[in-house]
Amino acid sequence: MVKESKEFRRRVEAKIASLTDEIKELEVKREELKAKLDEVERQERFKVVKNEGPGKLGVLAGLAKTRVNELRDTLSKVMGDRNKLTAKVQELESILATFKEEYNPNFNDEGVKKAVRAWEDYAAKKAGEAQEQLNENDITEVLKEDSEESGINWKEFEEEETTDTDILYSFEAYLPGPLREFLHDKINSLRMWLIENGMLADTSSGQSESRLVRAAREAHDSVANDVNAKRRTLEEQKQDLEKDYGQDDIFRYLKGKCITTEAGEYEYELCWLDKTSQKSKKGGGKTTMGNFNRIDFDEADEEERHDGKGLGRGKRMVLRYENGQGCWNGPNRRTDVWLACAETEELWRVSELEKCVYKMEVGTPAVCEEVVEPGHAKDEL
Repeated sequence: MVKESKEFRRRVEAKIASLTDEIKELEVKREELKAKLDEVERQERFKVVKNEGPGKLGVLAGLAKTRVNELRDTLSKVMGDRNKLTAKVQELESILATFKEEYNPNFNDEGVKKAVRAWEDYAAKKAGEAQEQLNENDITEVLKEDSEESGINWKEFEEEETTDTDILYSFEAYLPGPLREFLHDKINSLRMWLIENGMLADTSSGQSESRLVRAAREAHDSVANDVNAKRRTLEEQKQDLEKDYGQDDIFRYLKGKCITTEAGEYEYELCWLDKTSQKSKKGGGKTTMGNFNRIDFDEADEEERHDGKGLGRGKRMVLRYENGQGCWNGPNRRTDVWLACAETEELWRVSELEKCVYKMEVGTPAVCEEVVEPGHAKDEL
């Protein structure tokens, strides 16, 4: 586990070094393209451009484009409202489901019983309904701005009549997807060279930039976007490197893995460095019992168990999972995950110490080495 964890850390460090070098190279290229764009725009300002105004098709295309954008904005707002309402409904359903599971059936309150029966009727009716799900991918495609690659290519209606040489401007559309981004910059450079040397016409109107300016801007924006994306990834990798993964980064090996156990009417799940949850065997969704917050240490004081599956006595590592789902008339759930040495990852026991505060006892090889708190030497323990 230690060997694999060190290898995972080495990969993160290598990724950071690689991204740093790539960003430096791209920043130099971005500055060169920015200088080129500024020069092209400066030259463009001194050109005399004929503008006979748009024809009837251009006017109609402009009106249609405005209308389409208005409808797209309205759809975006409707989808935002729908998502908010869906989240509220899910939250209310979770509250009612928890109330139904945790209420005392012996409590003689007709109002409470009536509410529980109403929820059961609602849940049964919902389970029997065939709900038609919206295709989120289709909606996402509709919400994308129109361009040459998606939606309506308004330039075909707004610009002058297409000539034979225009095929060079849409050459990228004939490339396979993986090659398009790789060759985008070189094609833009070819466009600018052909225009500058008089091999392609560079007509423009008062309503749009010339093709030379547009090609220069696309080349610059493509590299700038690549720089920003790699910077975001670099920041994520640096943050990951700074996270506390325990002694020797041992929990890098376990990150993303989950273990489960059954106790009473629930199934409990621990996902390392992620969250803890419970799910009723009678059905329903999972209830989050806590989200990983930090690694801590505490003293265990338990009798040795005959099967060896216990915490025993002494200092033990404790993973704190906090800010889970709220309890009915109580605080947000939280879980303390106590770790003890074992040959494999096992979730031994789950107990509720007090209302909505849980304790998980877990065996794992990750703590079979002597536990050392940060800032302490082994002989101090």
